[in-house]
Amino acid sequence: DDKVKDFLKRPIEHPIPYLFVDASYFKVRNDSRYIVKAFLVVTGIRDDGYREILGARIADGEDELFWSGFFEDLMDRDLSGVKLVVSDGHKGIQKAIEKSFLGASWQMCQVHFTRAVLKNIPKKYHKEIADKIKVALENQEKMKELTQDLYNRGYSKSADTIERFKFDLWNYRSFPSVHWRRIRTTNVLERINKELKRRSRVVGAFPSDQSFMRLGVSILIDINEDWLTTKRYLSMDVE
Repeated sequence: DDKVKDFLKRPIEHPIPYLFVDASYFKVRNDSRYIVKAFLVVTGIRDDGYREILGARIADGEDELFWSGFFEDLMDRDLSGVKLVVSDGHKGIQKAIEKSFLGASWQMCQVHFTRAVLKNIPKKYHKEIADKIKVALENQEKMKELTQDLYNRGYSKSADTIERFKFDLWNYRSFPSVHWRRIRTTNVLERINKELKRRSRVVGAFPSDQSFMRLGVSILIDINEDWLTTKRYLSMDVE
């Protein structure tokens, strides 16, 4: 428990230009019943190009107030230099980011965006529309055409999803092009989520928040140590 606490309270010693936010979900006992809770992880790419896991919490929900409190705690630990925040399109996260990181841009994760658009489209058309989204993410004019096409075909919810996020799909392009592939999605968190799922599968459900945090943060500590002792994730000496 002390090791977990020390890891989550340690000072953030480097500026973090790129911040990534994501959640995964686990079954945890709450009083006399089991409920699904969110395990929220924030990672960053530092100004020296190394990745670092900055914080984690377990929560019953992901509303704006919760996220604002989480970000405030990170800033109390000296989080600074944030220029781009990448996450899914959860409204609570989005609002908290806008208020907590003035002057930074929010990037809608393009993988989550694709899933959100496809959610309201029949499965038999998924490949067709996914291919069109892939092209449209490289060409903003194509995205306008796709939006109109979806309205014409009666998939107004999917078209509305594009309209909602259309200003936040290409913010990553304001940064060096050699960084684009790694800052337009939350894939930097993919290994973390896979390892959490793999290790928790043996347990099935956790008897308490504390028991989950012991396992979850222990995994984060191991991954973070690996990140900081291997080669840089990004070269920051570029324009």
